[in-house]
Amino acid sequence: MSAVRLLADLPHAAASAQWLNTILKGDCVAALNRLPENSVDVVFADPPYNLQLEGNLHRPDQSLVDAVDDAWDQFDSFAAYDAFTRAWLLAARRVLKPNGTIWVIGSYHNIFRVGAIMQDLGFWILNDIVWRKTNPMPNFRGRRFQNAHETMIWASRDQKAKGYTFNYESMKAANDDVQMRSDWLFPICTGSERLKDENGDKVHPTQKPEALLARVLLSSSKPGDVVLDPFFGSGTTGAVAKRLGRHFVGVEREQSYIDAALDRIADVKPLDAAELLLMTSKRSEPRVAFVSLLDTGLLKPGTTLYDAKRRWSAKVRADGTLAAGETSGSIHRVGAQLQGLEACNGWAFWHYERNGGLTPIDELRRIARVGMERAGA
Repeated sequence: MSAVRLLADLPHAAASAQWLNTILKGDCVAALNRLPENSVDVVFADPPYNLQLEGNLHRPDQSLVDAVDDAWDQFDSFAAYDAFTRAWLLAARRVLKPNGTIWVIGSYHNIFRVGAIMQDLGFWILNDIVWRKTNPMPNFRGRRFQNAHETMIWASRDQKAKGYTFNYESMKAANDDVQMRSDWLFPICTGSERLKDENGDKVHPTQKPEALLARVLLSSSKPGDVVLDPFFGSGTTGAVAKRLGRHFVGVEREQSYIDAALDRIADVKPLDAAELLLMTSKRSEPRVAFVSLLDTGLLKPGTTLYDAKRRWSAKVRADGTLAAGETSGSIHRVGAQLQGLEACNGWAFWHYERNGGLTPIDELRRIARVGMERAGA
């Protein structure tokens, strides 16, 4: 259940997890300084862009463009914006776990300044991701190229950070078994996803699409991870985190945004655990030795194994080797020698009898691996 908490209600460096799945109302730096150190797996930050807009912007038909003119996006100077950026990044870095990562999204107005400050503070940039918009706003004055993208910086806490989460296999599988590229194509937030108030106006001027946040979290976090959004706005990060089985904590100053975010997140139904399983590579799975099948009782010494067409057979010995006539050795070596080959994947070659048919022993390895994972191996 998500809730809103005031900074005064939050114990400094809270030892408990009372701050999980909550929105902290107040200044982002003050709020982050009250969170425990090294407590967050992923930061997604959508800070003010400092758009430097001067005067109203009109369409060719003279209708007013609903641009970002809120006070929270206005700074007196670049120096003031840089000081603000440095302060919140330092606070975010303190709460980020050593193997955690941070995403910062911005436009040409601010992202280069943000990136330089991140490097100065020790963050290590992993990628810059271009969000290409399928339906960007036109350049109404016709004096520049149409601004059709935003940039996200993805970085680890420092250059030596090891073990940060990147779900490479999932991203590749989702992209038709081709490596996921660093240019992502999504529409801007429109239609029923766009939050509106009772007057039909946008609740938040820069609400991000949920599909963008889903790609961010699915690529760089795991179920159960903690996701921090220091500029929570209308709660896109919280809504997506809840749906994907992640915890969230948001920081927001504006009560109207908080109210909208709480209602939005309350309506989100988390996905089932089975729907949240991640693709993994074979190298990342626990190693299972053939003898483990005997140790766990999945196979017994004396069992006869066969190739898929029953041309060859071998007996399982108590020490986890196979014997086929004068040939003996590992499941791989015996399989290769019987076929006259240099090498053989014994897990795929050998089968055991089950229900009148033959089943690859790799199925038993899968069962053993599940048992190891449940036991915390």
